[in-house]
Amino acid sequence: MEKKLQIFMDSGLLENYILGTTTPNENLEVESYMAEFPEVESEYERLQDNLEILAKAHTVEAPEFILDAVMEEITEETPVIQMQAYAPTHKSTPWYSIAASIAALIFAGSAFMLHDQNTSLNHENQVVVDEIFDLRSDIEDNNNKLENVMLQFKNLNNPETEKYVLRGNSRAKNLQTVAYINAVDKTSMIDVVSLPKLPENQTYQIWAELQDRMVNLGILDASERKLKTIPYMENALGLSITIEPKAGSKINNPHAENSVAEITLKNK
Repeated sequence: MEKKLQIFMDSGLLENYILGTTTPNENLEVESYMAEFPEVESEYERLQDNLEILAKAHTVEAPEFILDAVMEEITEETPVIQMQAYAPTHKSTPWYSIAASIAALIFAGSAFMLHDQNTSLNHENQVVVDEIFDLRSDIEDNNNKLENVMLQFKNLNNPETEKYVLRGNSRAKNLQTVAYINAVDKTSMIDVVSLPKLPENQTYQIWAELQDRMVNLGILDASERKLKTIPYMENALGLSITIEPKAGSKINNPHAENSVAEITLKNK
């Protein structure tokens, strides 16, 4: 029974079930395993939590100007053009002048309509071409984003991935970030949960502590609250977050008093 359960857990069906890529028969198989084995139900809950982390990390807020633009469009009044009335004249006009005028008007109207239709068709054709081009670009961009999210999801659920929570000290009490490090695949990711606001001339930076030096892994920005990849450092002993001046982003050795959060990494 344990071997059967292990084969199922290693098959990847549960991860695919979470992502919605399984067939109806595979759905029934996964659900039967969840009903039979508490271990599968527990793993399902864990995968759901990780998927929620990814969803929050990739949330995009709508621009603030959208609501204002919609309200302005709804409330905007179209000005009414007042038509002036003219008294009819009784001056007689020869019938051939009237006929010539009507013919000229019909010809001019037809020519204008044909020109207008041709211009409109050319414009519509160009719009369709542009929309097809934009649609292809959007599809490619969305596919790349989906592939990146699925890769991050698999990395989160890899048994070799270690999770480390970095909490701030007295200088940054509300600071909290989560690092995911896989020493086998040599990948590192960090999820910015919360960063206290800093003055304009300061920034948060994350470092890897090696045996003989500190290596800068990048800047942490509160506006970029998403799961992102950071450089993987072989034989790193720990991770540290410091507050540094923006002009000093190129420094190689941060001062110990600048540290606001740090952890020790497991060595395998």
